[in-house]
Amino acid sequence: MPELPEVETVCRTMQQALPGRSIERVETSDKRLREPLARARLSSLCGERFTGVRRRAKYLLLDLESGTTLLIHLGMSGNLLLRDPGEKHDHVIFYLDSERPLVFNDPRRFGMVMVLEEGEEEDCRYLSSLGVEPLTAAFNKRHLIAACRGRKTPIKSLIMDGHIVVGVGNIYASESLFGAGIHPQCAAGDIDVERLQQLVKAIKAVLRSAVRKGGTTISDYLGSGEGGRFQQRLAVYGRDGQPCRTCDHSIQSLVLSGRNTFYCPRCQQ
Repeated sequence: MPELPEVETVCRTMQQALPGRSIERVETSDKRLREPLARARLSSLCGERFTGVRRRAKYLLLDLESGTTLLIHLGMSGNLLLRDPGEKHDHVIFYLDSERPLVFNDPRRFGMVMVLEEGEEEDCRYLSSLGVEPLTAAFNKRHLIAACRGRKTPIKSLIMDGHIVVGVGNIYASESLFGAGIHPQCAAGDIDVERLQQLVKAIKAVLRSAVRKGGTTISDYLGSGEGGRFQQRLAVYGRDGQPCRTCDHSIQSLVLSGRNTFYCPRCQQ
């Protein structure tokens, strides 16, 4: 599933390509995504010009000159690419004035493309209760200490809670906990202040490194068209049974909140 670094990679690509481009026509498939496609609203965007591209958590926000915003979520297998259409799972195609079409492709159809009219973004149920962005100053030691205080929740589950901090998905939660030397099952409220500060630093470092590498390609994600390269640097994720790159102990796995979790039992206490 695309996480924050993957979505940020797509965002930066679109920031370079879309502003100033106009939508000439929109085509949609007859398939349902996570939310039904508002085909009439999408068609009404013809003639609109893109003015900017933003990211909030794992959502892409494509702004248009009228004040309308396209809200896009890649789901589990989605990609947003500038390329010629025609593939089986192309669900929304924006034909542009002087660029290759913008194509939303999603084999599993858990993603979505929504049209938000001016003023609707603030009350959008997907955006209104999101936590802080991890790569901003708002995500700091004080924020994490307050979120953990008195909580018996496993720390991995807590840092993946989008109401607390957004965009820290399964891959990067495992990698960040390894970087901070914290076992993923540790109760959040039992972790001391110094180690929580290390975890904040580890989350920021891991996410920044992943963004520089274009994200992680595990299966469907293509990023800007070629996929990411961070998987070459994974310390624990997906390495069950392999030697730890730090201590040579065997990496182990467990399931937390329904998600596979990878850790080194020697490096993470």
